[in-house]
Amino acid sequence: MKVKAGKARGKTPAVVWGALTVAAAVAYAWAFYSFFVEPFGFRWRALYGDPAYPKGFLVHGIDISHHQGKIDWKKLSNAMIDRNTLTFVMVKATEGSDFLDDCFKENFQKAREYGFIRGAYHYWSTISTAREQASFFMDNVQLEAGDLPPMLDVETKADNMSDEDFQMELLGWLHIVEDKYHVKPIIYTYYKFKERYLKDERFDPYPFWIAHYYVSDMQYGGEWKFWQHTDVGRLPGIKGFVDLDIYNGSRFGLEKLLIPEEAPPDTLMMEVDSLETDSTSFYEENDSDTQSPDAIFD
Repeated sequence: MKVKAGKARGKTPAVVWGALTVAAAVAYAWAFYSFFVEPFGFRWRALYGDPAYPKGFLVHGIDISHHQGKIDWKKLSNAMIDRNTLTFVMVKATEGSDFLDDCFKENFQKAREYGFIRGAYHYWSTISTAREQASFFMDNVQLEAGDLPPMLDVETKADNMSDEDFQMELLGWLHIVEDKYHVKPIIYTYYKFKERYLKDERFDPYPFWIAHYYVSDMQYGGEWKFWQHTDVGRLPGIKGFVDLDIYNGSRFGLEKLLIPEEAPPDTLMMEVDSLETDSTSFYEENDSDTQSPDAIFD
């Protein structure tokens, strides 16, 4: 009886271990899919298969820097995104107060030469003042009528700076650059950063370019003009990956955002006269004759 009982006990652990092994495999497969596959489904498709573009958008573009290396602009000019032509190209120009992107001048020139609506952006640094960064950007970037408004790419905040001081610095850059080009700059950031630091109503008048990857729909619920929906796009003429973007509207709407042609002198004089009588005007509050840019930081 003891021997038979021993044999019976020997069979039971094998069955149990088999069941546990199957259960563990199922649990592992579920966890792997839930945490690593499903949340990044758009990324896997972009990396290893046909990219899934957000639906319902017709105006597509890219943003580029030296990371894309030498671009074959002839091939890029024939690129199609979801059966739509490539419309706009945003080019990295500067970073901080002393870094000029190695490829900016060529990329910026070629973008217009090959018929794209072009723009230039500045990458915000936490170790330079807003005034230094704005001056460096304007010294190195000559935007023209028909270009996209200048863009401020802001993704970081200095740990030792309060939220209010940080916001004032950003507004300083925006006001200085707006005073030069007479068009509101675009603010680029990722949607959680926007929710955390840029919900202040003082930023509401500016068009936003929101980065939010690998989702089928924009999760940010506020107003936005552009959506950078992936950083692993592929296009002819560019080796490696490139950021893909969409404009939230029509080609006509995009063109309304562009830097306008300079107004005739008579029109400018009429605008100046009207500003002198309108105490609530932005330009009266920020015009160099009534308030120097230094006042922004007082």
